[in-house]
Amino acid sequence: MSVPERSVQNITASPLDNDTSSVGEQMYRLITDLFPICRSITGQGVRETLSLIQKHAPLDIHEVPSGTRVFDWTVPKEWNIRQAWIKDPTGKKIIDFQNSNLHVLNYSTPVHARLSFTDLKEHLYSLPEHPEWTPYRTSYYNKNWGFCLPHNQLLGLSEGEYEVFIDSSLEDGHLTYGEYYLRGETDAEVLISAHICHPSLANDNLSGIAVAAFLANQLSKLSLRYSYRFLFIPGTIGSITWLSLNESKVSRIKHGLVFTCLGDSGKFTYKKSRQADTEIDRAVTEVLKKSGDTFEIREFSPYGYDERQFCSPGFNLPVGCFMRTPHAQYSEYHTSADNLDFVRPKYLADSFWKCLAVCEVLEHNRVYCNQNPKCEPQLGRRGIYSQIGGQTDGKTLELALLWVLNFSDGENSLLDIAEKSNLEFSLIRNAAQTLFNNGLLREASSLVRSSS
Repeated sequence: MSVPERSVQNITASPLDNDTSSVGEQMYRLITDLFPICRSITGQGVRETLSLIQKHAPLDIHEVPSGTRVFDWTVPKEWNIRQAWIKDPTGKKIIDFQNSNLHVLNYSTPVHARLSFTDLKEHLYSLPEHPEWTPYRTSYYNKNWGFCLPHNQLLGLSEGEYEVFIDSSLEDGHLTYGEYYLRGETDAEVLISAHICHPSLANDNLSGIAVAAFLANQLSKLSLRYSYRFLFIPGTIGSITWLSLNESKVSRIKHGLVFTCLGDSGKFTYKKSRQADTEIDRAVTEVLKKSGDTFEIREFSPYGYDERQFCSPGFNLPVGCFMRTPHAQYSEYHTSADNLDFVRPKYLADSFWKCLAVCEVLEHNRVYCNQNPKCEPQLGRRGIYSQIGGQTDGKTLELALLWVLNFSDGENSLLDIAEKSNLEFSLIRNAAQTLFNNGLLREASSLVRSSS
């Protein structure tokens, strides 16, 4: 079976290549537009967020009714908020939801009351270790109300009667999520997931949303071997809901990544799938290793983002988590300091290109058989050495050709060969294509067998 020429093109060949410096700026503009929205695991903020993402990727919007049973969970009531504030004993408004949506405990029940400072303090949340920052706190599944504020402001409050007001609703409604299915040549899927439930937090996870949206847009312009499924879902309950409603599709997922915390200046961190040595784990490691940048590979643990749902033992999907600085390991995490100054366009762009490089490895990783396995074929008389453009190091080119010829035995994939040779995957891939075009290789398998 011949390899379609369109499937071996450089996956990064697109209009973006002509203006790579603008990619980060474009993603940063999307983050800026999304930042003011008050998001939660349900509600109008989620719908507004998905509407903005639709400008970059044509999402299908799904609404799952409150009360729907999803495995051991139940889709909660829908939460919406219009305004909230605290007035001090003089009647001065000292905390206002309109100034920052982090000021309200997410999923707060409605309240309008006057109470003493002693009683009010039971509903106030601050960060003594970072007294100028406002924390982000939630109460999704326990009815409560509250406000978040800088610790220094809390210390300045005096005794007296305070008036509190939260104009919110917690009613039967829907859990809303967005899905974009991009069909490739096969039904085998790559799953990309980003959580959309956090309010004004730029790195966690507007950065993941932006990178996923732009990756979807980029891939939509290309001819692809795999099909791609992009999920924009509320954390935990969103992935549980999707898995519960889509069990029949799960077997198609051959590779997957959860995107989060991709806009900060920290080194790249990759958390492996539960299976630990799948093709996606190796592809990400290959890209990071050959990038020349500092990175860290972590083993799977059942704590983190939605990879823990996709990797739960009943599914055990090959899904890892791709991030820069991991959650809770930067001081700005879940605070007002995770703002538009904390994420930068150049780091967003760097994350985007590395994610695209991972897709390139997945798209082009194949298994070949050497058609001339008894000793080396004579490459010079075929003019092969001049057929791979852009290579100034003839010795490296020769090595790539010899490695591909020697290990194209119907068992080793191109990724295997890149790992064994310590050569760039792109060089191995180009060498294989040249040998294939000259009749020295035949394709054994276009989709590498899963290790599961």
